[in-house]
Amino acid sequence: MARVTVEDCLDNVDNRFELVMLASKRARQIATGGRDPLVEDASDKATVIALREIAEGLITPEVLARESEIEAEEELAASFETPVL
Repeated sequence: MARVTVEDCLDNVDNRFELVMLASKRARQIATGGRDPLVEDASDKATVIALREIAEGLITPEVLARESEIEAEEELAASFETPVL
């Protein structure tokens, strides 16, 4: 696939700083196996996959924030299910 440029990503993110934060969080999700890639990975590294997802508009700050909220709720629910001895 063609290279991903910062300019491609900035069409979907406000500034470079937000892009770095968004890409790093998403790459961490992909690398740790927490979430599957939304684009064909073609043996790319997690950071490249994250940037491709952002460039294609599949991952935005709002989407990632919503995913984080869901993960936090799932962790909280799991903590109530664990019996305390």
